[in-house]
Amino acid sequence: MRYKSVILWLTGIISALCLFFLSFTWKANSLRDDAIKYATTKDGKFDPSRKIRYIDSLWKQPVYLGFTYQEVTNYALHKGLDLEGGLHAVIEVSPIEILRALSGKSSDPNFEKAIEIAAKNQVNSAKPFNELFFEAFASVAPQQRLATIFANSVNRDKLKSTSSDAQVRKVINKEIDSAVDRVYKIVQARIDKFGVANPNIQRLPGTNRIQVELSGVDNPERARKLLSGAAKLEFVEVAEIDEWGQSLNALAEYLSNQEKLEKSAASILNQDLSGTKADSAKNGGLAGKLSSKAGADGNVKKDSTASSALTKLFVPLDNQGRSWGVFRKDTAKVNELLSRPEVKILFPSHLSLVWYAKGIEANNGDEIIQIEAIKRGEGGTAPLEGNVITDATQDFDPSGRPEVTMTMNGTGARIWKNITASNIGKRVAIVLDNYVYSAPMINGEIPNGRSSISGSFTVEEAKDLANVLKAGKLPAPTHIVEDAFVGPSLGQEAINQGYLSMGLGLFLVIIFMVCYYGKPGWMANIALLFNVFFISGVLVQIQAALTLPGIAGVVLTLGMAVDANVLINERIREELHRGAGLRNAIKIGYEKALSAIIDGNVTTILIGIILIFFGSGSVKGFGVTLCIGLVTSVFTAVYISHILVDWMAERAIKAGKEQEVTFETFISRNLFKGMNFDFIGKRKISYIFSWSLIALGMIVIVAQGGFNLGVDFKGGRSYVVEFSKPVEAGKVKEALKDNFEEKGVEVKTFNGDTKLKVTTSYLVEDESIQANQKVRTALENGLKEFKDAKPVILSESKVGATIADDILKQSFISVIYALIAIFIYILIRFRKWQYSLGGIIALTHDTLVVLGMVGITRLFGFELEIDQIFIAAVLTVIGYSINDTVVVFDRIREEIGSDADLNDKELIMKTINRSINHTMSRTVMTATTVFLVVTVLLVLGGDVLRGFSFAMFVGVVFGAYSSIFVAAPIVIDLGTGKKKKTITEPAPLSVVK
Repeated sequence: MRYKSVILWLTGIISALCLFFLSFTWKANSLRDDAIKYATTKDGKFDPSRKIRYIDSLWKQPVYLGFTYQEVTNYALHKGLDLEGGLHAVIEVSPIEILRALSGKSSDPNFEKAIEIAAKNQVNSAKPFNELFFEAFASVAPQQRLATIFANSVNRDKLKSTSSDAQVRKVINKEIDSAVDRVYKIVQARIDKFGVANPNIQRLPGTNRIQVELSGVDNPERARKLLSGAAKLEFVEVAEIDEWGQSLNALAEYLSNQEKLEKSAASILNQDLSGTKADSAKNGGLAGKLSSKAGADGNVKKDSTASSALTKLFVPLDNQGRSWGVFRKDTAKVNELLSRPEVKILFPSHLSLVWYAKGIEANNGDEIIQIEAIKRGEGGTAPLEGNVITDATQDFDPSGRPEVTMTMNGTGARIWKNITASNIGKRVAIVLDNYVYSAPMINGEIPNGRSSISGSFTVEEAKDLANVLKAGKLPAPTHIVEDAFVGPSLGQEAINQGYLSMGLGLFLVIIFMVCYYGKPGWMANIALLFNVFFISGVLVQIQAALTLPGIAGVVLTLGMAVDANVLINERIREELHRGAGLRNAIKIGYEKALSAIIDGNVTTILIGIILIFFGSGSVKGFGVTLCIGLVTSVFTAVYISHILVDWMAERAIKAGKEQEVTFETFISRNLFKGMNFDFIGKRKISYIFSWSLIALGMIVIVAQGGFNLGVDFKGGRSYVVEFSKPVEAGKVKEALKDNFEEKGVEVKTFNGDTKLKVTTSYLVEDESIQANQKVRTALENGLKEFKDAKPVILSESKVGATIADDILKQSFISVIYALIAIFIYILIRFRKWQYSLGGIIALTHDTLVVLGMVGITRLFGFELEIDQIFIAAVLTVIGYSINDTVVVFDRIREEIGSDADLNDKELIMKTINRSINHTMSRTVMTATTVFLVVTVLLVLGGDVLRGFSFAMFVGVVFGAYSSIFVAAPIVIDLGTGKKKKTITEPAPLSVVK
């Protein structure tokens, strides 16, 4: 084998990297178990706050090979919410309110009419709202320029009354995009303070939406309020140490007294949450400079016992003790301390202690979070809030240093003038969501509302501060258009189902390969195990999340990975039957199988890329896993297995046992041998059967009123409820009807007879948090009738009507794009449009059969929801089917040549028939292996994967069927004419006995 040493080195390097990154998963799991153990009290109760405290204590500390807890969790294999439990949400920033704000709350009737038309058109359009508004305004007021609406005091620095429509559009588009970006940064900052490990926050391209995934969240309502609440920007005076030194002194005395009363090493103020002995020397670098307490004048007295107690938690940031901070690992303890009633009374009522948003890196690898005392007015209100900001930008001062300039409206300018005049030489804090982002010094009175904020900023920090200030410029309200909460117990059940499916699927494939190919089957199985190992390692390296559909993708990849080994082994068997020696047969077998393997996998990878691009959440995870699996499958099946098979052959040759290596067993020896069935001659029968089945399916679906669309396609809310004993779905449905005000409600069993899935369209148009609570309360009231069965809501999900429509359109578009991509690829590779069109017709056939079988099986009580995961399965069927078809096409091309004229019908029919017969063993073997793993998924994958498994189950059978009876015969029927070329038939296969 050529490049054997390169392959061995590459395999070694990839294996080492996979082992290295997978070790982070082992360590992260170990640390998580330690955190759970620490958070579990002696009476067995779990305290989430103790878990957060434990994580905070180690977050910036080296815990493994010099990596901190934060880095270890970042490098570990992430589990999707369907496995880990938690909250998934899609937040939409309202462009309507942004347009209203930019218009200066215009009451122009044409403006309002355009807004109304754009809102209606958005339901049936994939265009951004702002583009729909521009179109609507042009149709409502063709003679009116946009500048008459938007050239106002709000935009005076950007637009003039003479500005063209193109200029106005540019400004509006930029402002909407900027608003979404600001919301993204605010949400990101909030989530960072929420205490969630590995949050996933990303903007969805081409939309005004932000996707958030928070694993392990056990309070979804709190998280929802955090995500959708309006940003609160405040300008407040900073209280210097002179004003709260006495309070700090009192706190030091309090801590000292606590130490005397609590001599136990387990004291909350003295214990080390990492399990190691307390080491006050950690603070020595800074605390050693100040072993003191604040006096009445704000100065410090050294060598105080009280000060020693204080500096075990608080870190002085300067030699005068005027600025203080806390190590990140201690912030949870300090929060708990400051929340105590007896501590609160130590501080003046008008003062609030707040954290800085960004930390300071400490010498010990931890972070120090500065704490600041700010002065709010009566009732806790700030003298000036962010709604007065009209603009804020990052700029440079005359010395070329980054700064931030901001502009206020008239009201804000007047208040700001008073604040700055009375605070010259003092600091004013810029506070967003109760976190300090900057506390600049006031150098003089600012009379006109235009200010510059300078400091030791980087350009990026200055941009971030400008974004914070602009958060108050425009009202950009957000609402959650899609969310799903999965409880931990349901997530664990999904993990068990997924791993059991993967393990059993792998076991069946291994047994099958050994039974069919004997010893060479073991070589293929070793390559298969390498494949699973590489998939896991790559998922960790790219920090992808493993979801339940992702596990299904791994299971499916196992079946499809065998396809390459089957192709190779079948080619080697052919060469051995022709009389080639073992070495030569292996060499030729790998060479001839390579093009079919590449073509088949590339077409399926195209499907995976489309899933990644158009899918979201678990569907995207499936696409990622599928693509990774296909790439690693080619490497392991073509190269690693080649090394293993060569090694096996060399050993046999040296031992004089070459004849014993046969690539077959007593089971496979005579299967498909001498097969010469006239598939092409029966094509009309197959046409009639196929289209009759499709027609029957479509008629049944129409008669049933269409497909049973899932929540993500039609909108609504869905809940999984667990009972302590079986209950009837019909009775639950009747009990819920009145509570849901006779709106649509569906109830059906879910993963066993003690769980039910409840889906309702009640308040589907209302996307507020209050509506969520109202629907949940209605559900809980309806379930009171079954209180003896102890109902527990395990998960809940919501998809707004608008986003559901978008998801449905994207799913349809993704199928169309998949067909187009495959058509183009086959045309490029085979250089005949007949192959491309034949393949597309076969794929359309498979898709329609799968959809039709959904309706037909519903007649027998097997009801499925059509959701995103089902569409992912349809796309995978397309990928699998074209993979199978390409193998047949590849053999046809090999026998007649890529430049052959397809119009010589008689000889082409004979050649295609022969090609199908020659590839029959491969078609059946691949279909069988994939069929085995899909059957495992159908039986063990649970209700979440039932639609996916069913689509694949039907698709595997009819994908193999269409490759033989639809795709290849259609190539014949698309190219007919007079005989133009004679094709010499190859000699019949000889059999070596």
